[in-house]
Amino acid sequence: MIHFSNASKRYESGQDALKNISFEIQQGEMAFVTGHSGAGKSTLLKLIALLERPSRGQVIVNGQNLARIKRRQIPYFRRNIGIIFQDHQLLFDRTVFDNVALPLIIAGHAHGDIGRRVRAALDKVGLLKKEKHYPITLSGGEQQRVGIARAVVHRPPLLLADEPTGNLDPALSWDIMQIFQEFAQVGVTVLVASHDLDLISRLKQRQLILKSGQLFEDNEAMATV
Repeated sequence: MIHFSNASKRYESGQDALKNISFEIQQGEMAFVTGHSGAGKSTLLKLIALLERPSRGQVIVNGQNLARIKRRQIPYFRRNIGIIFQDHQLLFDRTVFDNVALPLIIAGHAHGDIGRRVRAALDKVGLLKKEKHYPITLSGGEQQRVGIARAVVHRPPLLLADEPTGNLDPALSWDIMQIFQEFAQVGVTVLVASHDLDLISRLKQRQLILKSGQLFEDNEAMATV
C-alpha cells in the first residue's frame, strides 16, 4: 500500500525535513509515525498525500509511483485517501451533514447516495443525531469526529491522520484511536502521526520513530499479531 525507498525532502530554505526514509506498510495495517517536534512526521504524511513531493527517492502508494502523477491528476489520486487534521478544518457556516457531504458533492455523487453515505459515516463516529447541528455548537472531540466522518465518507483505502488527538483529553483521545483501529480491522490502511507516546504504547501498533528527519526505529515488535 505505502512504500518509501530512500525518500528525502529538502525545502527551499535548505532544511532537510526527511533523509533517506525507507519502509513499507501493507494494506489494512495500522501504524504510527512518532518522534520529537520537527522530526518530520507531518512532512512524511504530506509526501503520501502529494501535498509535497520528495527531493530524492521514491514514494509509491497503492501501486502508483507518485513521481509520475502529474499536477492535474493529483485531485483524482487524493480521492483514495482520507486526511484528518488536528485543527479539524471544518466549515463553520455549514451543518455537520454538509461538512461530511462535501467530498461526495465534489466527486459528483448522486443526491440519494450522498445521504446514505453521510449518515453511515456519522453513525460510525456516533454523531448521527447531530447531522443538523453546526460545528461551533460541538465539543472539540465531536468536531474531530466530524473530521473523521468527512475523511472516510468516500470509503478510501488509506486514512492519514496528523496529530488527530493533540487538543483532546486522554479519554477522548482513546475513543478516537479506537475508531481508527476499527477502520483498520475492515481493511483500511491507517497511518497516524502523533507525539502522544503514552497513548501509542497502549495501542500496541507498529511505530515508525523519526529522529531529525531520519527513520530512527521501525518498531514492528510492538504490533499485535
